[in-house]
Amino acid sequence: MAYILCIETSTSICSVALVKDGKVIAARQDNEGNSHANRLTVLIDELFGDSAVPVGLSDIDAVAVSSGPGSYTGLRIGVSTAKGICFALDKPLIAIPSLAVLAWPVVKRYSEESEEGESWFCPMIDARRMEVYTAMFDRKMEQKRATSADIIDENSYRDILDVRSVFFFGNGAEKCKDALKHPNAIFPADEGPLARNMASLANDAWNNKKFEDVAYFEPFYLKDFIATIPKRKIL
Repeated sequence: MAYILCIETSTSICSVALVKDGKVIAARQDNEGNSHANRLTVLIDELFGDSAVPVGLSDIDAVAVSSGPGSYTGLRIGVSTAKGICFALDKPLIAIPSLAVLAWPVVKRYSEESEEGESWFCPMIDARRMEVYTAMFDRKMEQKRATSADIIDENSYRDILDVRSVFFFGNGAEKCKDALKHPNAIFPADEGPLARNMASLANDAWNNKKFEDVAYFEPFYLKDFIATIPKRKIL
């Protein structure tokens, strides 16, 4: 059995969870946005103060972190915190792609509800304007399309949509509804990428000893970070 602390900070939602053998023991999240630096360690403290949690932070077996793509600042804060805990406690680090974290509950829900085996699932994380970070998975969570940063227009994914239905979801999908009008484009509700949805993925990585090098691991930003200066600060 393994206790794994899961950390997810790839979007405006900041969340943590403690899982054991793929099952969620307790979870915390903050939906306020832009508060990761202030709230992440507080959420971790609250998590281990929960009466349902039978272990302390020092008793965990590993830390799993959402590895990107997503918010540059959010990923940096999440990964830095995860690495710090791993260094301090000498625990292994597990990296879970953010798009897989977002996709997992939707794939699970619709795979159980439907016999349609040909549908693909397309999680989308907002990358500003009409650009999204995205990938595609089948109902077995096998990745069918590589992770990419796509600019969406009315012709996006037409070759795929012409042959199968595709579920589009995530905070990047909402802005794509007006562009993706194909009858095979489906827009289900989702709850965003959350740490509690890392449970099964993190447990699989633990069982397969799929660990990262704590010293050298970096988030998968996908695109280079470009710093901007607020207009009010430009003279």
